[in-house]
Amino acid sequence: MTTINDIAKMADVSRTTVSRALNDSGYVSEEVRNKIMAIVKETGYMPSLSAKSLRTKRSGVIGVILPKISTETSSRVVNGVNDVLSNEGFQILLTDTELNKQKEVEYIRLLKSRHVDGILILATNVNQPLLDAIQAAAIPVVCLGQKLPGVTSLAYNDYDASADMTTMLLNKGYTRLAFIGISNDDPAVGQLREQAYLDKLKERNLPVKDHWMAVGDFSIDSGYEAMKSILHTSKDDLPSAVFAVTDRMAVGAMEYLKEQGFRIPADMAIAGIGASVMSKYITPALTTIDYYNQEAGQHAARLLLGKINHEQNSEKLKLSYRLILRDSV
Repeated sequence: MTTINDIAKMADVSRTTVSRALNDSGYVSEEVRNKIMAIVKETGYMPSLSAKSLRTKRSGVIGVILPKISTETSSRVVNGVNDVLSNEGFQILLTDTELNKQKEVEYIRLLKSRHVDGILILATNVNQPLLDAIQAAAIPVVCLGQKLPGVTSLAYNDYDASADMTTMLLNKGYTRLAFIGISNDDPAVGQLREQAYLDKLKERNLPVKDHWMAVGDFSIDSGYEAMKSILHTSKDDLPSAVFAVTDRMAVGAMEYLKEQGFRIPADMAIAGIGASVMSKYITPALTTIDYYNQEAGQHAARLLLGKINHEQNSEKLKLSYRLILRDSV
C-alpha cells in the first residue's frame, strides 16, 4: 500500500512538500505539484481520512436525520443534500427515525458521538427534549420542514400551500370538503395544513363537520382507512371532495373510493400534497402541490455549510411551492 513517504521518495521531495501539494496548503512550484499529482494518479494513492481529520479538526461527514427513509420526499431531499455536499468533499451518514420522535433525540446524540461536522434534520416534532439535545450537541444543525426555536430552520410554506389548495377546491364548487390530516404532534403538516383548511371554511361561513375529518399517518394504508371512516360516518351527508395533506394518503383514499364505486372526480374530487411520481401516473392523475424537495435539500445543505464555515445566514426561511391541477379535480 502506497504511503505519503513513498510518494515523497518517488518525487524526490520532502514529505512536507507532498502534504502541501495534496492539501493545497502552502507554496509548491507548478512543476513539482504536477510531478507529485502524476505519481499520485499512477499509484492510486489515497490520503488518510483520519490523518486529514486530525489536521483539519473535521470528520468530513454530515449526519442526516430522516423521518422515513423510504418516502419520495426523503429521497429527493437527500439527493439535493448530496448534490451540494459531495462537491464540497463531504460524505453523508443517513439515519431513519421511522416517525419516532424519541429516535430524533437519540440520533442527535449518536451523530454527535460520531463526530459529524454538522446535522441536517427533517424533524416531524417540535419538543423540548429535541431542542435540549440539539443545544447539548453544540455542533451546527439545520432543520428542514419545521421551525425549531433557536435553530436555523428552512420551512415549507405549509399554511399558504394548504390555504391555496382549499381555496381552489372551494372556488370550483366543492364546498362539501372533507379533510384527511395527520397528528397535531407535527406542527407543520399536522397543525398548519389543517388550520389553513379550517380558516378557509370559516371565511366562507361553511360549517366544519367532524365526520368529514380524519387522521392518518402519512401512509397509503392510513389514507385508505381514513376515507373508509369518513364514508362510514357520513352515509347521509357525503362530502363532494377530499383534501388529504399528503399524496400517499390521497392515493389510499382514492383507492377506497374506487372500490366503493365512486367516480373521480364526477362523484368525489380528491387532492393531495407532495407531487409524488405516482401522483402523475395514477388514474385519474392527482391534483397536488409540488414543494421542490430536491432544491430544498440543496438549500438546506448550503445553509449547513455556511454554519460550519461560520458564515452568517438567516435563521428561518420559507420555501416556494406550486399547485398542479390534474384530472382528480
